[in-house]
Amino acid sequence: MALMTRTFPLNGSVNIPAVGFGTYLVSSEDAPRAVQSAIECGYRHIDTASGYRNEAAVGEGIRAGLASTGLSRKDIFVTTKLWPGNPAWGDAPRTHDQTIAECEASLDKLGLDYVDLYLIHAPYGGPKRLSQWRALIELQKAGKARSIGVSNFNRSHLEEIRAAGLQTPDANQIELHPWSQKPELLAYMAENKIAPIAYSSLVPLSTWRTEEGQASAKTDEMKADSGVFTDMVRKYGVTEAQFLLRWGIQNGYAVLPKSLNVERMKQNIDLDGFEIEDSDMKAIRALDRGQGVAWATGDPSAAA
Repeated sequence: MALMTRTFPLNGSVNIPAVGFGTYLVSSEDAPRAVQSAIECGYRHIDTASGYRNEAAVGEGIRAGLASTGLSRKDIFVTTKLWPGNPAWGDAPRTHDQTIAECEASLDKLGLDYVDLYLIHAPYGGPKRLSQWRALIELQKAGKARSIGVSNFNRSHLEEIRAAGLQTPDANQIELHPWSQKPELLAYMAENKIAPIAYSSLVPLSTWRTEEGQASAKTDEMKADSGVFTDMVRKYGVTEAQFLLRWGIQNGYAVLPKSLNVERMKQNIDLDGFEIEDSDMKAIRALDRGQGVAWATGDPSAAA
């Protein structure tokens, strides 16, 4: 097979690599070497967030990866996210000015002049959601973010932006895998040219979030059904992880696998040598179980 080099458009001047390296739950101790290794393995998109508390370490890994490969900043696509605050946790929603300051702080930690994509991490801003979004528009105009978007937003949150007459998000990063396919939300996003970016693509694996302290809302039924793809992938000669990631890309969205194991890093981007047959894609559509399991704070639609 071969490295996946496909990209998807975000706006008129920005494309996002189809495979990015996710850094959620990657510690600041592990992140520098992990990110450097990912870049050396061929990843050209690194995804982090202020809420992951590893931006400085991720930035260190980016610099090391660029140095070891001879790449330049423009060769790497970097995403980070605003933590918008969550009143349910006693965390006041960020104001417009605080949003600007949070982005500046993230850039400082990353050691970058700009990010390629800046997202509002969740729809927890309530009445301040639109103020936060207006701040992201300003950050894009100022050159601090080449593209802007949201994460964990449902249709009502996206409609709120449109109803206010504001610029549409370039992307919405959401949980997407065969058990949580969100066809109605994806149809709305396609209609409004909002690119989907998938996180937690590997939820169906039996090994997904099994380590202590990793939040998972998998049901016993899901755990028992974790081998559902074993027979399906056998004919393709790939791993289940490769199959699940390829499924996402064939559906038209970028994916964000994560591993600290270099061999798995290589496998997770080695996706360009096979195509899932239409019959299997159709069979997988029947596996949709609705809401996801990775959003540990519950259904984001509850964030009114």
